[in-house]
Amino acid sequence: MGHTDVATLAHEHIFLGANQERNEQKIWLVIALTATMMIVEITAGHWFGSMALIADGWHMSTHAGAMLIAVLAYRFARKNANNRQFSFGTGKVGDLAGFASAVVLALIALLIGWESLLRLVEPVSISFSQAILVAVVGLIVNLVSAWLLRDDHHHNHSHGHHDHRHDHNHHEHARDNNLRAAYLHVLADALTSVLAIVALFLGRTYGWFWADPVMGIIGAIVISRWSWGLIRDTGGVLLDRVPDGGEIETKVREAVETDADTLTDLHVWQIGPGHYSVIASVASEAPKAASEYKGKLQQIDHVSHTTVEVHQVGQNA
Repeated sequence: MGHTDVATLAHEHIFLGANQERNEQKIWLVIALTATMMIVEITAGHWFGSMALIADGWHMSTHAGAMLIAVLAYRFARKNANNRQFSFGTGKVGDLAGFASAVVLALIALLIGWESLLRLVEPVSISFSQAILVAVVGLIVNLVSAWLLRDDHHHNHSHGHHDHRHDHNHHEHARDNNLRAAYLHVLADALTSVLAIVALFLGRTYGWFWADPVMGIIGAIVISRWSWGLIRDTGGVLLDRVPDGGEIETKVREAVETDADTLTDLHVWQIGPGHYSVIASVASEAPKAASEYKGKLQQIDHVSHTTVEVHQVGQNA
């Protein structure tokens, strides 16, 4: 077996998503837009008596807080990327922030649903024309924010290392759950704005005062579903659930296993947006060097960190 220089085996554990600094700047801009519109909508909602408008305003306030969590998570992950106290880097900090944001989103849905039920029981008078105008402005702000946070982080860049692979070849659908959480908060704002506009038009045209709180209830149900999806996905990452429904595990087995080589233990989990780690134990009657098995794993998209142990079995063991 050839000599390997120890220096060539040294490597970093930086598994951050692409464009983190750019995403951080975009979220700061959205926070400013959201906070401004929040103040306008809450004030106008109380002035004109619209529950849908008040709900949208308070919705925006909690979303601004959730997006602050997202932007601080990006900053923490970036500043601690080389901190050796984090064994596999800080790539999952964004998923932790996304999970927290999803919980906030669920609480928002519950509050909107409850307040809407109260307004359904005890309707209030609404100044429809003025409320519609403010809701339309709020929708425009939400759409601009959603455009800023759209998921456009397609990328492909690599940094080669020898035995531990850190190729950053990402599938175009590699998901940044932190950015996704911020986007869903803005999307929820846009939904409540649309529902508010519809409710206010129905109320002004047909005198359906009940439409305003009913739209709030509908919005709460839809937002709850979005929240659950985000909780499920981020929670899975935090608990090291097998990614992609086992697709990467299958690719690892196809790359390593032969008539002579058998995988006796395999662990695959996500360590950052578009980054996965593999620990594999190979048993073989004619084992190859660990570096050869790692070389096969280097051909698999998303696999950014590998650890391989090899055991000789059979007559020659």
